Amino acid sequence: MAYGPSEEEIMAGLLRGAEMAGRAERADFDLINEIAATDEICAPARAAITTALLHKLSGDSGQYPWEILGIDPPEEIRTSFTVSIDDPERMLAEIKACGYPIIKIKAGFDGDEQLIQKLRDIPGKLFRVDANGAWSMEKTEKMLYYLNRAPVELLEQPTAIGDIIHWKYLKRQSKINLILDEGLNDLEDYYRYADYLDGINIKPAKSGGVIEALRLARRAGRDHRRVMFGCMVESSVGISPAVYMSSLAQYFDLDGPLLLKDDIADEIDFMLDIITVDENIIGGPKIKSEISRDQTA
Repeated sequence: MAYGPSEEEIMAGLLRGAEMAGRAERADFDLINEIAATDEICAPARAAITTALLHKLSGDSGQYPWEILGIDPPEEIRTSFTVSIDDPERMLAEIKACGYPIIKIKAGFDGDEQLIQKLRDIPGKLFRVDANGAWSMEKTEKMLYYLNRAPVELLEQPTAIGDIIHWKYLKRQSKINLILDEGLNDLEDYYRYADYLDGINIKPAKSGGVIEALRLARRAGRDHRRVMFGCMVESSVGISPAVYMSSLAQYFDLDGPLLLKDDIADEIDFMLDIITVDENIIGGPKIKSEISRDQTA
């Protein structure tokens, strides 16, 4: 699932999940696991329903969400900020002007080679590059030559998933961590590809929510693989499961709320690239009052 189900499929999944939750005697962790394991509900809908149930269980019990999950509290979270594909010169200008110290650059377009070559001349930045599977093996080898000479710490999905068996060869050429993204949906995918990668990008909305994301992060950690938590363009409610699990990861690409005109909730806050969690997060992020008024008007 690189691009995801349709809006109709997501809505049907939400209704199915709400029906299952409504039939349950109470919201407990068993119910979260039951919905997480339901194949008839698409992954984004499972993620939404299980997040809502986790927040309800947190509010009912007075426990922090990470306590319910049995993991350590969130540690310092420093997210990257994404510069999307555009004219290479405009991208370069945006990178230079960007106030964020960690920048994720979307690649896989004509002119990306020239852009990557110029990164070494930009001071005070740490870069991550995401090719979205657009490069051939030949181009990836060439690009790694330039990436190794710039302040680049990781490369996401350089080639299509069909070439992943050759990533072992790429890893021998580079100090840069190769991160699986588009090819990863669940634990089954991880087991299929784990031998060829340095790390994984876990997007709870794509993996089906907090339960599968937690399994992925724990398994990768045990295997000494790097863990990144990523997101779609989504609110702080959407990224909240990744924030709760942050003690299990080394990299964060959670700038989704920054790409919205207005976030919808409080309790997960951004101070430039640093994400902090308010002590009032029990019960989940709180919907902003103006959003609530709009919904009830």
